[in-house]
Amino acid sequence: MAETFEKLNRLLERAAALQTAMVLFEWDNETLAPKGAALHTAKMIGSLSEQYMEIVTSAELADLIKTCRKEGGLTGLQEAVVRETEEEISRWKDIPVAEYRAFRELVSRATGIWAKAREENDFASFAPVLREIISCQKRFAACRAKEGQSLYDVMLGDYEKGFDTEILDDFFRELRENIVPLLREASERSQKIRTDFLSADYPVSAQERAARFLAEYVGFSFDRGVLSVSAHPFTTNLHNHDVRITTHYGKRIDSSVFSVIHEAGHALYELGIRDDLTQTPVGQGASMGMHECQSRFYENIIGRSRAFWEPIYGKIGEIFGEPLASTPLDDFMAAVNRAVPGLIRTEADELSYGLHILVRYEIEKMLIGGELDVDHLPEVWNGKYREYLGICPESDSQGVLQDIHWSQGSFGYFPSYALGSAFGAQIYYHMKEEIPVEDLLREGKLGDIREYLRDRIHQYGKLKDSRAILRDVTGEDFSPRYYIRYLKEKYGA
Repeated sequence: MAETFEKLNRLLERAAALQTAMVLFEWDNETLAPKGAALHTAKMIGSLSEQYMEIVTSAELADLIKTCRKEGGLTGLQEAVVRETEEEISRWKDIPVAEYRAFRELVSRATGIWAKAREENDFASFAPVLREIISCQKRFAACRAKEGQSLYDVMLGDYEKGFDTEILDDFFRELRENIVPLLREASERSQKIRTDFLSADYPVSAQERAARFLAEYVGFSFDRGVLSVSAHPFTTNLHNHDVRITTHYGKRIDSSVFSVIHEAGHALYELGIRDDLTQTPVGQGASMGMHECQSRFYENIIGRSRAFWEPIYGKIGEIFGEPLASTPLDDFMAAVNRAVPGLIRTEADELSYGLHILVRYEIEKMLIGGELDVDHLPEVWNGKYREYLGICPESDSQGVLQDIHWSQGSFGYFPSYALGSAFGAQIYYHMKEEIPVEDLLREGKLGDIREYLRDRIHQYGKLKDSRAILRDVTGEDFSPRYYIRYLKEKYGA
C-alpha cells in the first residue's frame, strides 16, 4: 500500500503545483497586474487548468485510488487524502476538458470586465459575460447532479457539504423573522450615533500602518504572509507558509480596519493548518462556511467588542491622528456597532448583514433555477433591498455590481457568509465556558484565543467537515439559535 500511495502522492503533487500556479496568476490579476494583461493571462490560466483536468480525470489517478481502497491499511491522513481526491474526481470526471479550460479563461477575463463595469456603473457591459458564466455553471452542475437534486444544491455542496436549500430556507426564514423587526428598532436608536470621525481626511499611509498593525496584533505573520490592495478584499494561500490577504482604503477608516481583521481571520485559519496536511488535498479549511466563521469571528465577535479595543485604541488614535485621537472609545464603539441598513454588504453592520446574504441567496436560486433572466437582475436586486432593508441602490455599482463573486463563477458561495456568522456564535458561547475571553482581550492576549481555535479547528484542515467540527467543539450539531441569541443580546440592549 505504501508504494501505491506514494505514486498517488506524486501525481497529486503535480496537480497541486498546477493549482498553485493558477492561484499566483489570480492573485496577480487582482493586485499588481496591468489591466491590459487580462486576455493574455487568461490563456495561461486556461492551459494550466486544462493540464490540471487531464490529471484529475485520468485513468491513472482513478486506478491509483481504486488500488489504495483495495489494498487498505490507510492511515487517517491517507484515508482523508483518498476521500478528497475521490470527491474531486467525481466533481470533474464528466466535464469535457476543453469546456473546463474555456470556463477558466472566461472567468479570468470576467473579473476585469466586472471591475470596469462597476467603476463605470454599466451593468449592461457585464451582463453578457455573466449570462455565459451562469450557463457554464449550470451545464457543469447538470453533469454532476444526482437524481432529484437541484442544480443549485450541487453548487451549494461545493462550498458547504451537508447544507442544501431545504436547510438554508429554514435558516434564512428564521433570520428574516428575527432580524427584520430587531433591525427596525436598533436602526431608530442608531440614527443618533455620530460617525463623522470615521470619515475624516485620513491619509492612505495612516490606513496602511493601521492595517499592518491590526493584522499583526491578531496574529498574522508577515514572515509567512503578504498584505496587498485589491478592489475587493480577499484571502488566498499557496500553503501554510504563504498566505496572502488584501484590503482596500477609502474615505471611511472602519471599512479598511474591519476588512483587514476579517481577512486576517481567514489567514489565521490557513496558517494554523498542520504541516503534514498542507499542500495535500486535505490542507485547506474544512469548508467556506467554517472559513467565514473564522473571519467573521475575528471581525465582529472579537473585533467589534470593547474588550478588543481597550489595549490598542490609544495606538490606533496615534496612527490616524485627529479627529480619531480625541474621540472617546465609547463613541468609537457606538459608531462601529451602529445598526443602520446600508447598500454595501462588506460595510454592513452585524445585524443587517444576514439580510444582504438573504438577497443574494434568493437571487442565486432564481438565476440557477431559470426563474430570473440576467437582464432583469438589477430590477429584482433593487426590489429585494427595498423589501428586506428598506433602502434601494441609486446605481448598479452600489447594487448588483458590488460583489466580485459571480464574475468568478462562485454561485453557492454567499450562504457561507451567513452560515459562518452562525457557526461563529455557536463556537463563541462554548468558548466562553472554557476560557475567559473578555479578560484575555482586555489583556491583549489574543494568542490564547488563537491557540484555542488552532487546537480545535485550524490544525485539522479538511480532516473534518464543518458539522463534525461543531459537534466536537460544542457538543452539538449546527444550531442557528446561538446566532439569534447573540444578535438579540447585542442589539436588543
